[in-house]
Amino acid sequence: MKRCRLAIVRQKYRPDGGAERFVSRALEALSAHDMELNVITRQWQGERQDNWHIHICDPMKLGRISREKGFADAARTLWQRENFDIVQSHERIAGCDIYRAGDGVHRRWLMQRARILPAWRGKWLFLDRYHRYVMQAEKAMYQAPELKAVICNAEMVKREIIEDFSIPANKIHVIYNAIDSSRFVPANDELRTKLRDELSIPQSAVTLVFVGSGFERKGLASAIKAIANTDRYLVIVGQDKVEKSYRELAQSLGCLNRIRFMGMQKNTLPFYQVADGLLLPTLYDPFPNVILEAMACGLPVITSATCGGAEFITIGQNGYVCDALNIPQLSEAVMAISSRFVDEKMGEYARERVRDATPEKLSQQLISLYQNILD
Repeated sequence: MKRCRLAIVRQKYRPDGGAERFVSRALEALSAHDMELNVITRQWQGERQDNWHIHICDPMKLGRISREKGFADAARTLWQRENFDIVQSHERIAGCDIYRAGDGVHRRWLMQRARILPAWRGKWLFLDRYHRYVMQAEKAMYQAPELKAVICNAEMVKREIIEDFSIPANKIHVIYNAIDSSRFVPANDELRTKLRDELSIPQSAVTLVFVGSGFERKGLASAIKAIANTDRYLVIVGQDKVEKSYRELAQSLGCLNRIRFMGMQKNTLPFYQVADGLLLPTLYDPFPNVILEAMACGLPVITSATCGGAEFITIGQNGYVCDALNIPQLSEAVMAISSRFVDEKMGEYARERVRDATPEKLSQQLISLYQNILD
């Protein structure tokens, strides 16, 4: 492969974001190849390697639409001036060569969010100026003649793009995220005992972990309601400015004593290792990395049918797939998870399912795609 000047576009890079972890893993994997790696971003908060060229692109912003449009225009101007061989955007910006649909299809997210709102507010979502701007930018990006390929991290998103934008299937490439299964590992009995003592969780209690910020979208209300109907414990890792209302929900349902709010954590590994399963009834999520991380740690997963991660779940074998708002169904799935002390079979199936989701495989798939585009 000839030396390629690749530019990856992401408006704000913070190390705890799912899209950003894809970018960093891709950059690390691609560093071994003869490529010039560039990142166009408004703000970079992560670590960087010497051979990564970071282009800060931070125009003035006066609101959400101004923020999105300003960055899109400035990023496009920059990449046209630099004349990169391939521009891979993780933002909805017309004119890129490759778009990674890490956020899925915006209209589909609004459809799911409308389910938890009063009818009048649900209708208003689609009339909101910001959401209309995002949907228009998304449509313009898919219609742009420069677009050569789309990367999805789930078959669910591929189907939605084909249905909503009439993009040919052969233009859409499903490339699942990578996970380091040597770092995310199940805890041994001694470590698990220690971690549970630190969180004041009984050693015999079946415990679920919820990992994700933006609690409304990730389905924390459903998770708390599902737990309330059982004797299970729940560890919550993540942040939200209205966390207090979720504490109040748990208090009103009588289960706050079985819930641990841990806030944002740089290192999520111990929280997977303390648990027996992952509970993530997300309203809409293309494929959250936390599912791969949990499965690599030997946790069966309970998630929703509107989550691309459901594609990795064989119901009853390594987890369960429910409607995000079906509390009885979610509670039943929660009760079907056993303590890993008692039965590790589901966890072993989960770990086996993600064994081939390696950074090396991700690298090979990306290099192959770039080569096809350059050819």
